[in-house]
Amino acid sequence: MATMTAAERRARAREEYDAFLKGCPTNQLLDRISDKWVSLVVSALAAGPMRYSDLGRRIAGVSAKMLTQTLRSLERDGIVTRTVTPSVPVRVDYELTPLGASLSALLVAVKDWAELHISEVDEARERYDASASSASSASSASSASSAS
Repeated sequence: MATMTAAERRARAREEYDAFLKGCPTNQLLDRISDKWVSLVVSALAAGPMRYSDLGRRIAGVSAKMLTQTLRSLERDGIVTRTVTPSVPVRVDYELTPLGASLSALLVAVKDWAELHISEVDEARERYDASASSASSASSASSASSAS
C-alpha cells in the first residue's frame, strides 16, 4: 500500500464527506442546523448566555419539550454548553461554544435576511398564487367548453 502525503489525505477526506449523499454525516448535520428551533436558539444565544426560561420567552411558540430537545441536541453536537449553578432554585445557563459562535454568524445572517426580505417573499407568493389560480380557472373553463 502506497503512503499518502498529508495533502493527499486531506484531499481524500474532503472527497469522503459529501453532503449531497443521504448517509453522509455532513448531510445529517445540515439537517440538524436547518431546523427552525435550532436556528432560533442559536440566534438567541448569539447575544450571550441565557437561562432556559429566558430562551423560552424569547422564542415565541417553542414548547418546553421542543426547547429541551433542541438544547440537548445542540449540547451533544458541541454547539452549546449547559452550566448548572447550585442555588435555590437551581440556575441553568446555556451559552454558545466557539463552534456554536462560528455557526451563529451564519444563522443570524439567515434570520436577518428573512426579516429583511419577508415582504418581497409575500409579494412573490401572492403573484404565484394569483397566477396559479388564474391558470387553474382557465384550465377548468377550457375543459368545460370542450365538454359541451
